[in-house]
Amino acid sequence: MEMAIKFSIVITTYNRLEALKYTLKSLSSLYQRDDVELLICDDASTDGTPDYLRELYSSHTLLLNLEGKGYIFNRNRLNNLAQGDYIISLDDDANFLSDNSLAAIEDLFINNPRCGLQALRIFWGLESPKTLTHNASIEQVRGFVGCGHVWRKTAWKQLPDYPEWFVFYGEEEFASYMLYKYHWKVLYNPNVLVHHRVSVKQRKTQKDYRIRLRRSLRSGWYLYGLFFPLREIPRRFLYTLWVQLKKKTFKGDVKATIGIFQALIDVLLL
Repeated sequence: MEMAIKFSIVITTYNRLEALKYTLKSLSSLYQRDDVELLICDDASTDGTPDYLRELYSSHTLLLNLEGKGYIFNRNRLNNLAQGDYIISLDDDANFLSDNSLAAIEDLFINNPRCGLQALRIFWGLESPKTLTHNASIEQVRGFVGCGHVWRKTAWKQLPDYPEWFVFYGEEEFASYMLYKYHWKVLYNPNVLVHHRVSVKQRKTQKDYRIRLRRSLRSGWYLYGLFFPLREIPRRFLYTLWVQLKKKTFKGDVKATIGIFQALIDVLLL
């Protein structure tokens, strides 16, 4: 008798072949289990990723877009296709560092029936942390980040999909509000450590710095309109705008300033 799928590992990728190779190699002992499935979506990469996946991962679920569909669109597709009870979402440049991660994930869900999503402990940096120990405890939190979290499939199915018109950023906060609305909890699980292999400091020097800021800021303003009482929105909107101007524009960050005003235009045109 074939074993039922318990865990679904879902990964979206675009033009990061070397990072993806490392991630998939690190996960091999997990997706080789009979109760684990691996789903990968490549968003029309041009760096050889589709050929690499066809050659080595054709036995797994592959979605190979011929044209770019966008990060949020792909995440919705993967989550909706996943068959497991628990959907583990990892970025293509993220991997587990802790042992027995799947057991720790399952235990938390079993012991907390109203937990709809787990926010995993994440270390951001190019090199692994020097120690894996921690003194944190499981607790309810407000939100989560995309590079390392786990959905309970029954919670995902009850909620609306991530809003694709956000394009990038904000979809996790949207889901957090919806989880709260439907009486599900987001729990922080410090017993599962994810290494997100990025340098936060270097992001300011990368080409997509401005557009990342633009999308991040506008998604926060979108969420005000979707979830907050009308009387609260002007105060919160003006405060966040002032903070961005104070921290970036008044300090001479030209790229950030352009992104701020582009986000304003996006909101006004919506």
